[in-house]
Order: sequence, then structure tokens, then C-alpha cells
Amino acid sequence: MRYQDFVRLVTVASVLNLVSPCGGVASAQSVSDGDWDLPRLTDGRPDLQGVWLSNTATPLQRPPALAGREFLTEDEVATLRDRARRIFLNGRSAFATPEGAFFAALNNVETYEAQSTSSSIGMVDVEITNRTSQVVDPPDGRIPTLTAAARAREALVDTGWQFKTGPEDLNNFHRCVTTGVPRLGGNFGAGPYTFYQIVQTPNHLVLVSEAFHDARIIPLNDRASLPESVRQWNGDSRGRWEGDSLVVETKNFSTGSYFRGSSEGLHLVERFTRSGPDTITYRLTFTDPTTWVSSWTAEIPLKRRDQTIYEFACHEGNVSLVGMLRTARLEDARDGR
Repeated sequence: MRYQDFVRLVTVASVLNLVSPCGGVASAQSVSDGDWDLPRLTDGRPDLQGVWLSNTATPLQRPPALAGREFLTEDEVATLRDRARRIFLNGRSAFATPEGAFFAALNNVETYEAQSTSSSIGMVDVEITNRTSQVVDPPDGRIPTLTAAARAREALVDTGWQFKTGPEDLNNFHRCVTTGVPRLGGNFGAGPYTFYQIVQTPNHLVLVSEAFHDARIIPLNDRASLPESVRQWNGDSRGRWEGDSLVVETKNFSTGSYFRGSSEGLHLVERFTRSGPDTITYRLTFTDPTTWVSSWTAEIPLKRRDQTIYEFACHEGNVSLVGMLRTARLEDARDGR
């Protein structure tokens, strides 16, 4: 199924939920309802099962215009929601990522323009909350500085993308291999607009992503981690319970993995906590001294959806990859390379 078809399948009606319909601010620090009891499985562990949507419009990093502000006021959130309705329900705007929708509202543009084959009229719902960045640590809401080695790796990646000598110069996303772990601050199935399904047993948790239909099977017992010499696209994950929070540590990423410049050096810690009847607070901490000068943490809400996830088959036959390489060869011929 093409992404455009998937978006239309979600239905045009869902655009009416472009911003949260509830009256108050959808706080990133969810507070349990007074009469809400944390659902538990027969073994006493919190029940995380179901289909969950990552749809926050909060930007990954805090915009300079909001420097020093962790949260927006209720009036500011209401204004952004009103602007988003005006911009993306007019039928003239292009399809936007959730973060793109936030910045369009923040900048109060008349029409959102982007290189997209889809209209905003097919957008799935986006939630604007009062948080100003997904990054919660460092306190400035910004990802720490890249190391010199990481900047050099990024330069090589940019060069490969520019010339596209062969498929190995394109990342795993464009090659339809995987969008990688975790999915944060990206587009389509690589970040927001991601549906997840969680299935639990006493000894395992399975996290299925609709995009690329990746399934992470995470042991929750004392199974030993893989030897350091064994590397995987999505790393080697092990889970444990700390109180009512599920903590998942992942390491042993492949040298071919690539999360924001990081690869085999990445140590990822994820925390899943039921923070409301329809919310999981998903917190991620990233450590890789070869990529960032310090660790950093991001947090996003996952919202329950009584829906079924569908296959996201990337490009049928991966014709997009063929097209990108053919275009690169035409550019080579034009430039005499």
C-alpha cells in the first residue's frame, strides 16, 4: 500500500482531529483520572497492550523563538490549534509532518508549502500540546553538540546522498530495509504518525510498528544479551520492570544502523509508563560518546486508538530507489561526470 493510499484510507474525516478536540491543554505530563485504575495483567504487571499512535506536533528540539520556555500557556495552545485548522483545512496546503504543522501554526503562515504529492486534506490527526520540545534533557530542549567524528560521518552520508553512486549510498529507509530504532523526530513511519501495537506475555513484549511492519520481540526475563560481536539493524533489546514502568535497554546496533548520526556506539534506554487511561508516556535516553558530547532524553505521549494497523509496504517493488539512482545518472551525464 502506498503511503498516499494509506493516508486516504485513514479518511478525510480524521483531518477534523488535526488538533486535539478537548477543551483544555493536552499536558505532556499526564495526570491519571481520579477514578482511573492502572489496568494490570494476571501476573500483576501493568497492561500496555493495544494500538497506540505517536502523533504529537511538538518539535523535537525547542525553537529559538521559544528559548527558555518548557511549556506554552493554554491561550497559546488554543491559538496554535486555531491557526492549524485554518492552514490545513483550506485544501490549498501541502501535506505536513506533525512538526511541520507546528511550525506552520507558530509562524502563522497563510498556506503551508512543501514538496509533496499529497494535500493536507488527507492528513491524519495531529495533537498540539503545551510542551515546546520533545527533548526534555538538557533543559534547553536542544540535542547536545555532535562530536567531530559524528560531523565527519554526516559529511560522508551527505556526499553519498548527493552523488548516489549505488544503492549502498542510500540509507536503510530509502532502501526499504527498516526505518530503524527508535522512531523519533522523523517523517511518516520514521517518527510521528507512527502506529504501534503492543502485545505482552509474562516473559516477552512485542512492539509492532505499522510502518515497515517491524516487530521488536523484547525478552523480559533474565536472558543474556548477545555477544558484543553480534550486531543487528535494530540492536539487541532486553526489558525489565522498574515499579510500574517497563524499561528497555538496547545496544549492539549494526555499523549500518544510523540514528541521527549514531550507529554501533548507541546505547538506548526506553521507558514505557501508563500515565492515563488512554496514554503511555514514552521516554527515551540516548548515550553515544562517539556521536554526542553528552547524553540526552526525549519524551512523547502515545495515544490509544481503537483501530487496526495495516501493512505499510514501503514502495512497491522499491521503484523509488530505482528512480533516485536513474536521476543521479542523468545528473552525472549533464555535469560531465
